[in-house]
Amino acid sequence: MASSDSSAPVVSFQQVWKRFGDVVAAKDLNLDVREGEFLSFLGPSGCGKTTMLRMIAGFEQPSEGEVYLQGRRINGVPAYKRPVNMVFQHYALFPHLNIERNVAYGLRQASPKLPPAVIAERVDEALELVRLDGYQQRRIWELSGGQQQRVALARALINKPEVLLLDEPLAALDRKLRREMQIELQNLQRNVGITFVLVTHDQEEALSMSDRVCIMREGEIVQVGSPRELYDNPVSRYVADFVGKSNFFDGVVESTGDGSQSVKLDNGLALEVDLAANSEPMASGHRVTISVRPEQIVLSRDAARLPDDSAIVIEAKILNRIFLGEHTEYLLHEDAFGEFLALAPRQVEATEAPFEVDERIFVCWSRAASLLLDNAM
Repeated sequence: MASSDSSAPVVSFQQVWKRFGDVVAAKDLNLDVREGEFLSFLGPSGCGKTTMLRMIAGFEQPSEGEVYLQGRRINGVPAYKRPVNMVFQHYALFPHLNIERNVAYGLRQASPKLPPAVIAERVDEALELVRLDGYQQRRIWELSGGQQQRVALARALINKPEVLLLDEPLAALDRKLRREMQIELQNLQRNVGITFVLVTHDQEEALSMSDRVCIMREGEIVQVGSPRELYDNPVSRYVADFVGKSNFFDGVVESTGDGSQSVKLDNGLALEVDLAANSEPMASGHRVTISVRPEQIVLSRDAARLPDDSAIVIEAKILNRIFLGEHTEYLLHEDAFGEFLALAPRQVEATEAPFEVDERIFVCWSRAASLLLDNAM
């Protein structure tokens, strides 16, 4: 599990820049990766997340700034001299070697050479750790995608790295297997206590596995925090849009009250928004965006059944309905707000029959459900 904030970081980026010719892939990066935590770099293609991973691994060197590993500056240190291992998206297993020899490959390159009995014992331990004991003599093509991924993990873990780097290792798996492997990776990380650093563009993957997530955009770090912090308190529209689904309504701050602000929306309506804990009020006239998560929106055929603390009550038409098992997703339209999403859990539909396409219903959300985001960020 992750250690306390006061502990020395296992990896530290200090004012790191990375350029490829005229292209700036990383801009003034400052980040500490804590000992024993599961950290994910999350962002779209080209945001710089893989570049950060490769600078930890030693496959790329920073153009400016310093990268430290366990307090030691590693700029210029080649990859093979760093106590880190990487699991690649396509695993990079050797098809001509059986499972035992694939897992043992790194140990066989060690100098001085290890006795065969020690290597065999370490291979058995690594395969048992990933629940593949007894698979030593299998060939790569005899394994499923999930089993191949476990072999790649065993091969990386057998050298007992200080940091395990994961470059989108679940991207090639189907949805069900990917979810199973997310749980296995979490459990494995807790069992071995090694710092895991994951690169992914899949928000669900990052949120479900990580102690902290580092959101990136155009080579910069936008926000770092726990999955709950990023979801509940995003610093910008970009983060709110990238982490989960959200509805966005633009407007201007009109006034500030006791723990709240009044926002005049571009559609002409006014909303009272509760300020998040420890957040500073924004100046009157400042352009803002209000973010409302779909699951925070309440739907009803009867306006009298809506909560008393509603920030706004509107009547909207259902344009589309998608049943997703544990909840139903509704696409709604209201003349002033345009199109927006709402999620209704199964228990809601158990007390009120599912809403139908083209039906007009009442919609509301609370003041606390409205997140106030600075358009300048």
